Amino acid sequence: MSNPDELLVAISAAVESERSNQMALTVIVGGAVITGRLAPEAVWRERVAEVLKDSDRLGAFADVFARAPRENRPGDEAPTHLHFHLARIVQGSLGIPETGGMYRVAIKDVSAWTVGDLIHIDR
Repeated sequence: MSNPDELLVAISAAVESERSNQMALTVIVGGAVITGRLAPEAVWRERVAEVLKDSDRLGAFADVFARAPRENRPGDEAPTHLHFHLARIVQGSLGIPETGGMYRVAIKDVSAWTVGDLIHIDR
């Protein structure tokens, strides 16, 4: 979206202000469907840093994520990104990765969205 959806920005701001990770959301970005829960940016960064720190090859990048995001945004500066955890890219009848991943999505790039997490059940 060239002009980010103000409702989606408000949802992101609420997640940031309440430090909640219970908001489930599904978005379409560049034709891909991403579904999962939103997390505050600081929590998301912390979790990514933890995962990287445990990696032999990627441990050096942990500090990049461990640095605090711009705290206390000026009063009228809205969030620009959604931070998903326990998220999957939906491809056909499966979600990749099955256990969920960590995705950062620019709000301006979201072309459609809905509240809720898509759940696939094989019958």
